[in-house]
Amino acid sequence: MPKIGMEPIRREALVKATIAEIGSAGSLDVTVSQIARRAGMSSALAHHYFGGKDQIFLAAMRRILTDFGSEVRSELGRARPDARAEAVIRACFAPSCFTPQTISAWMTFYVLAQKNTQALRLWQIYQARMRSNLSHALRPLTKDPRIAANTLTALIDGLYIRAALNEPDTPEMATTHALSVLEMLKEPRL
Repeated sequence: MPKIGMEPIRREALVKATIAEIGSAGSLDVTVSQIARRAGMSSALAHHYFGGKDQIFLAAMRRILTDFGSEVRSELGRARPDARAEAVIRACFAPSCFTPQTISAWMTFYVLAQKNTQALRLWQIYQARMRSNLSHALRPLTKDPRIAANTLTALIDGLYIRAALNEPDTPEMATTHALSVLEMLKEPRL
């Protein structure tokens, strides 16, 4: 007889274990058995809840994106209207979002999105939301906020790639770098 109410707890444990395993391996070259072992359960149970490694990984990325969304909302809630772009950048490199495990998960997510339509769709939603948030924030600051938003989005992705390659970027260094590029993108006020 299954224990009532255990499914959400076990799913959460598997999601956390997936992020930790990918962070430890630095790639998607982990097995469901390794993930399940880290979560303290059998691989059969992991398959029961998610179906396979791609589904577990997609659930982990949804969690990372949910946590990132919370960080963005929190930063935007504290930001002055003219500092919304800075708030989005700060959220991107918040210590909760810019951990080695999360960075590894992002890198494997990009690779998975090349071959998995669900991952690609999730990435497209994330990218559209990021560009939309930045474009809106940059409207009063630049002539073409879309171009500036695309530039900042590419820079943010690039800083994550550098971090994945063990460049010595801390969250503070990455934030400073992105904010300096933001300053260059702003139009001078007359």
